[in-house]
Amino acid sequence: MIRKVTLVPMLAVGLLAGGIAPAVAFEPEKTECIAPANPGGGWDFTCRQFGKVAQDLGLIPGTMQVVNLSGGGGGVAFAEVVNKRKDSNDLVVAASTATATRLAQNAYPGNTADQVRWLGSVGADYGVIAVAADSEIETLPQLMEQIKADPRSVSFGGGSAVGGWDHLKILLTADKAGIEDVRTVKYIAFAGGGEAITQLLAGSLQAYTGDLSEAKGFVDSGDIKVIAVLSPERLEGEFSKFPTAKEQGIEAVGANWRGFYAPGGMSEDAYDYWSKTIADLYASDEWQQVMETNGLAPLGMTGDEFQTYVQASITEIADLSREIGLIQ
Repeated sequence: MIRKVTLVPMLAVGLLAGGIAPAVAFEPEKTECIAPANPGGGWDFTCRQFGKVAQDLGLIPGTMQVVNLSGGGGGVAFAEVVNKRKDSNDLVVAASTATATRLAQNAYPGNTADQVRWLGSVGADYGVIAVAADSEIETLPQLMEQIKADPRSVSFGGGSAVGGWDHLKILLTADKAGIEDVRTVKYIAFAGGGEAITQLLAGSLQAYTGDLSEAKGFVDSGDIKVIAVLSPERLEGEFSKFPTAKEQGIEAVGANWRGFYAPGGMSEDAYDYWSKTIADLYASDEWQQVMETNGLAPLGMTGDEFQTYVQASITEIADLSREIGLIQ
């Protein structure tokens, strides 16, 4: 679902004693973004691009520190924030549909979505299925037919845990391709999309399932070829050369929203600051260029609207997971 950016109200302002100059209710001394995966994946991309553009625009003070905290499909980072950083006002954490998927499947033991605060989204990243550049596979139907003939001959790799969004995307695609028992599709989980692509190039995998933003660098270098984009129609610009699954006769669509959550104990002033920062960044020409360059589709929400969207996303994914037997 494509949404236009919704700007949150301006931060509360006050009058300085004896004057009329506005005072910012909260201003961080330093900023930090946790990427819940190794460098090279989508969460890492989200943190680093956000930090760079926010600094360039003067939306944050100084340089944003990016911390890679991988493990458990984002669960290690989630537990760190909930248990040890719950009152931090200077911290944001990269999140996506992959995060919602793990929460929907109760894959973060003892943790739930309401233990953090959902800040905002900065675009949607369509799923891709890719193979090594020298692979004999040229189309998605070819790949699906190979799986039908011999499920064990094809191993997919992705940057989410088993049952996570990267895994779920390929299962949904396989289901739409007519594979009767999608549980026969082999999927190997890695700590990030970059690591999965490295293993694809090493020959340990036959195909990669992930998002366009994390695959783009490998496409540009000529290492991999995208055989399907899980978008409703072809993307624009340089991405228009990639065929969709739908145009190849497989009705699979998968969009991965990209955004941020914050510690559950973050103050209201800090929450307003970060929500507004995300909204201002998303509305900027600089961020629109980042989106265009990396194949991100429009999806900008903040505050209560984003909270509602994430909760709806979690409910929808839980229903899908039950439907294909991933959870009870």
